[in-house]
Amino acid sequence: MENIKQLLRKGALDLNFDTVVIGSGMAGLSAASLLSKQGQKVLVLEANYLPGGCSSSYYRQGYWFESGATTLVGLDDKMPLQYLLQQLGLEIIANKLQLPMQVHLNGQTINRYHNLEQWINEAERVFGIKGQRPFWEKAFEVSQLVWSNSIKQLAFPPSSLNDLLQSARNVSLSQLKSLPYAFGTIEDWLNEYGLIGNQPFVQFIDAQLMITAQNTHQEVNQLFGSAALCYTNYGNYYLKGGMIELPKLLVEYLLANGSDYRSRQKVELITPELNGYRVDTNSHSFTCKYVVSAIPLNNTVDLWCDNKLKTKHSSYIMESPKLNSAFQMGIAFNRTKSFPCLHHQIHLRKPLPLIGSTSIFVSLSHPDDLERAPLGAAVASVSTHVPDPEKSLSFNKKTVEDAIMEVLMEHGFFKREELLYSFSADPKAWQDWLHRKYGFVGGYPQYKTIKPWQMKDARLDGKGAYICGDSTYPGQGIPGATLSGIIAAHKLLLDHK
Repeated sequence: MENIKQLLRKGALDLNFDTVVIGSGMAGLSAASLLSKQGQKVLVLEANYLPGGCSSSYYRQGYWFESGATTLVGLDDKMPLQYLLQQLGLEIIANKLQLPMQVHLNGQTINRYHNLEQWINEAERVFGIKGQRPFWEKAFEVSQLVWSNSIKQLAFPPSSLNDLLQSARNVSLSQLKSLPYAFGTIEDWLNEYGLIGNQPFVQFIDAQLMITAQNTHQEVNQLFGSAALCYTNYGNYYLKGGMIELPKLLVEYLLANGSDYRSRQKVELITPELNGYRVDTNSHSFTCKYVVSAIPLNNTVDLWCDNKLKTKHSSYIMESPKLNSAFQMGIAFNRTKSFPCLHHQIHLRKPLPLIGSTSIFVSLSHPDDLERAPLGAAVASVSTHVPDPEKSLSFNKKTVEDAIMEVLMEHGFFKREELLYSFSADPKAWQDWLHRKYGFVGGYPQYKTIKPWQMKDARLDGKGAYICGDSTYPGQGIPGATLSGIIAAHKLLLDHK
């Protein structure tokens, strides 16, 4: 009785939810939506005041800036996001980009064309003919294997007998064909095609891998590396109003389907109980049959009422030395010129001061998108990696800001007198904003010692708790996070028919 009184003093005690989902990134919202579709009453708890996590946008001084992901990939046939929208009967209006990206390297501008043949011709023009065609044809072939099989094995990685039986029933020749690529690295391909000595090309490959796989050619396996390197050869889209439009669509679906979403609810404790779980936030307590954590594994284990979960999953947890955070700038400026594309990667002549980054990624708002910036203005989201963020939570941001501004003006994005507004975020800001330990972003990097079946699967405690997001299989990006949410919902429903 006293326990109930304490809960009531703290806030509402709600006993009416089947599943509580912690975090409203694409993983959490994907799982929540699919569970809601199956008749569950789901509650999504979000610590921030906006949904989306690393796939969101936020408003400052009259402009909408992205909070992480800036490129929407995954709407092609057989990709996880397209599968999710089809399952839910939803459509999203997005502009397909004709030129997905430009890369600025050693004084040259490289067009990352969508069409594979165009891209191979461009790669040969810049890096020489030797090895380019077989390298990219092989990478694209494997990437197609990845995406064609992504939704066919929702019991993967297996962690129960039911998983093994289902995986065996769904196995195909195509899946078996892709298996060897989990053992080879991108470095092996560079050696095989005589490209390892092509220093500009290796530099280009590493910077491209860091965007999507969070690691370099020595560590990233061919299976995930092919999808990372070829993402510009699939549909890249722009959402009017910013990336937040995608999580908003899923939140609207949940609310219309009898489920609930609550913001500014930072989860502080998860306690297993006889018939489910109690989830305590900064202001409320909720009980439920099942829990889905859609926040990183590092954060999830710290929420448990004892250390059992942390001990159980210690081999899966990556600490700061293996992770990356970001330094990001949001910049608004007068748009006095047109740009051939919205996304640019710039290789730097010298590393950025204090953080040592050797490239920056720039994403521009669409000129027709008057929701993000008024007519005549543009918004740029600029980001770069910060390794081992626990050691670099805060530093002299002005020094890094000035260096990035010089690079952007040198490359003709704007002139100093055209600037309207700017701000920056260091790893501590990411830690405070996204509530991710160390402020790490981009998910767990790919490492060659960790095969896909060795990654953390969706089950947490072997009972009614599950996990999804970019620290679990399959990893980074909107397609990866979405797939992890789909898998978590599938396994929960499989276990508790």
